[in-house]
Amino acid sequence: MINIESLHIYPIKSLGGIDLERSEVTSRGLAYDRRWVLVDQTNRFVSQREHARLALLQPHLGKVYMTITDRSGQLPPLEFALGVPETTAEEVTIWDDTVPARPVTSIADDWFSTFLQMPVRLMYMHEASVRPADPRYAITEQDKVSFADGYPILIISKASMELLNSKLDDPLGVNRFRANIIVSGIEAHEEDSWREIRTAKQTLHGVKPCARCVMTTIDPKTGTVGKEPLKTLSTYRKVGHKILFGENFIPKEEGSVHVGDEIQVIKKKEPSI
Repeated sequence: MINIESLHIYPIKSLGGIDLERSEVTSRGLAYDRRWVLVDQTNRFVSQREHARLALLQPHLGKVYMTITDRSGQLPPLEFALGVPETTAEEVTIWDDTVPARPVTSIADDWFSTFLQMPVRLMYMHEASVRPADPRYAITEQDKVSFADGYPILIISKASMELLNSKLDDPLGVNRFRANIIVSGIEAHEEDSWREIRTAKQTLHGVKPCARCVMTTIDPKTGTVGKEPLKTLSTYRKVGHKILFGENFIPKEEGSVHVGDEIQVIKKKEPSI
């Protein structure tokens, strides 16, 4: 039996993740996932790729507020409302896309700027902001994505992670890969072959393997950078110039997912590797 082993969201792009027992699924992905982003003075997104210390910032979701704690101990916690900011939207750049987003608060801007020692602002993707999914892989013209790198949902199997760790001297946590859904009950990398899957309340389409970057080499606990897992993955998961690990999915409709949900594989495809 194939089941959802765990669920994870990353409310602010490049900050720490939150483990969930259940989640609503929106057209952009799991609720709250990557709906906030930090931008620099040019309104371009900021990530761990340039600022690995962002891994030390941990979000906590309440019913009304989000709290950010600084695990380095440098700053006291930051709190701001989860509601849509009553501010004027501005254009922000995320990779090759430019979309409107709303500034959250000047207090949040100052807090993050102090932490990074550079001017940044916290921005929120409101409902009227639409970032289309890559049309080369989208299922419909209406498919969209949050501030995630490219697609609404990333799935990795427990077996894929176990295979990688069997090749490493020091095992790593699956949070290195910042996936939304971890599944159990399949062989390593079997998720690559899923074209369409269903849970009790959700249908997801597998559209593209996930190409991995230097962020996977950042220790989420310390913010330090190493060589693994990319060094080892390059020996068995490299296609051309890309290292593939995990599969990107687009939800067919809005719904919900729960830890323990059974997954049915409806359609398969030929994996890339």
